[in-house]
Amino acid sequence: MTKPYAEVIGDPVAHSKSPLIHRFWLDHLGIDADYRATRVAPDDLPAYFADRAADPLWRGCNVTVPHKVAALDHVPDPGDVRASIGAANTVFRTPGGLAATNTDAAGFLSPIADLDLAGKPVVIVGAGGAARAILFALSKVGVGPVTLLNRTPLKGAALLSTFGLKGQALPLTAKLPPAALLVNASTLGMTGQPPLDLNLLALPADAIVYDIVYSPLETELLTQAHERGLDTIDGLDMLVGQAALAFELFFGQAAPREHDDQLRERLLA
Repeated sequence: MTKPYAEVIGDPVAHSKSPLIHRFWLDHLGIDADYRATRVAPDDLPAYFADRAADPLWRGCNVTVPHKVAALDHVPDPGDVRASIGAANTVFRTPGGLAATNTDAAGFLSPIADLDLAGKPVVIVGAGGAARAILFALSKVGVGPVTLLNRTPLKGAALLSTFGLKGQALPLTAKLPPAALLVNASTLGMTGQPPLDLNLLALPADAIVYDIVYSPLETELLTQAHERGLDTIDGLDMLVGQAALAFELFFGQAAPREHDDQLRERLLA
């Protein structure tokens, strides 16, 4: 690599659309840099960050499953992301060295920023790194009560407590309660992962179904929501929103969001 670059790391990572997004913005801005996907196994994470810290061309990385929590063990955390969200999705270079942060929370809120969710019931599926960022974001807009569905309800209950959210943690097989917003914050339904089997009949007609999975873009959850006539938000909205914040940290210029429609067409091609 002979020019500045950033990348996305995960295991697996081949499905990631982040390279297409960042390269689209780099091309539009005429920035001579690259962005790539790199598979990093969990055991290789310490060596990865040590190697990249020593590479002056490396500008940073987006962090995806399963490294969002573990990354905080290997990178300085000047903004105390560990105490607030508890997971990092972005590592970038600063004059003083590497730093971890999280752009998932803001990226998640971006497409629902105009909604009044204060005091509204919400259902979240999952309790991993993405769920932590989403629960943090929802705690800031005052939602409640929150029902968290997870394979391990005890872990879900601990997360609700961590973010000061009132509600309940239930197993994935539990009956869905009425809610204004349903968010799949897990990998269930993603290509190569088990399906997410939910019955949406309890959701009111004005509920919104938000699936952060983007491979496939039309998940079974969103298909069910469309069949019920519910409003939906797909995984590209959060993906592009969080990527734009990371892009500016990596390359020092704001992402050209005026081209979002063109970018979405390319992502769907």
